[in-house]
Amino acid sequence: MKVCILGSGLTALSLAKALVNQKIYVDIVALHKKPNIEKSRTIGISKSNYEYFDKNIIKIQKIIWKLKKIEIYSENLKNEKILNFENNTNHLFSIIKNHQIYEALNKSLSKNKYCKKTKYKKKIFKLDKYNLIVNTDYNSILTKKYFNKKIEKAYNSFAFTTVINHDKISNDTAIQIFTKIGPLAFLPLSKTKTSIVYSIYDLKNLSREKIINLINKYNPKFKIKKIDKIEHFKLKSLILRSYYYKNILAFGDLLHRIHPLAGQGFNMTIRDINSLVNIIKEKIDLGLPLDSSVNDEFEKKIKHKNYIFSNSIDLVQEFFNFERKFHNSFLSKSVKLLGRNISLNKMFTKIADKGINS
Repeated sequence: MKVCILGSGLTALSLAKALVNQKIYVDIVALHKKPNIEKSRTIGISKSNYEYFDKNIIKIQKIIWKLKKIEIYSENLKNEKILNFENNTNHLFSIIKNHQIYEALNKSLSKNKYCKKTKYKKKIFKLDKYNLIVNTDYNSILTKKYFNKKIEKAYNSFAFTTVINHDKISNDTAIQIFTKIGPLAFLPLSKTKTSIVYSIYDLKNLSREKIINLINKYNPKFKIKKIDKIEHFKLKSLILRSYYYKNILAFGDLLHRIHPLAGQGFNMTIRDINSLVNIIKEKIDLGLPLDSSVNDEFEKKIKHKNYIFSNSIDLVQEFFNFERKFHNSFLSKSVKLLGRNISLNKMFTKIADKGINS
């Protein structure tokens, strides 16, 4: 049995590594062998997803930075803390640079006999030799042909990312500030480095100087020595209406793309990998072929969960955007009161860690 994965990004390599670890032959087919990965981009991985990734895909303990606290503030409440999540005995979340996890996966797959990488020059290639095709490539001809029905939403905002170098501190707390122009996240990478993700509404063509001024304005505690190159990308959400066509399955950002304010995008993908690999393993253990039935089972198991979770993130974004537009602090005050409820706080923490489980 052989699986074809279209694309060469982080999702493609993560799924490929999970499959070859089960001794399943995988061909990674892509227009480009190595995508351009911005070094300022980081991803957050929840505790349960870290444990799955580290055990079933590749060891990442040495390249992640573990966080014990997450603090959320609102400028409408004069930068008062409205939510607080913490675990002093273990970690809640981990931050890792995109390019570091990509290089670790790429190096491991290059030495694996179950994995073969193929670069195609044309957007036409033979697919009939594969039992299952997983498409992670947004620019693939298969995407345009079979996966063009989707629900999209433009946020009319851009995410600006960079890394600040600062004086040494313990740095185990992620900080999210809902400012008057959008959510700003400080995500620790080490004792001396912190990633910045600033999603700014309505403002275009901001200069590096203006972004730096905004970072300094809301800087909660860091003595900044240097600010790296600032990257930016347009923000939008996406939910695919149909997950598969015959034995071709859409995957990763093709299925769901969400606002980065909660750091949950790649966490959704890791949970999808876990579910897909388990379905494939069950088929193989029962001596059944890998065919469209894998995709059908995956969609029935995952689609409603992803839909609920994606819309929940969008609701949080709209919640604070509404408050921002009308210059009202009522919503932040309400969230602050809810956050004091221990049971609700635990529930929020569990959903952020494991997603929608039922």
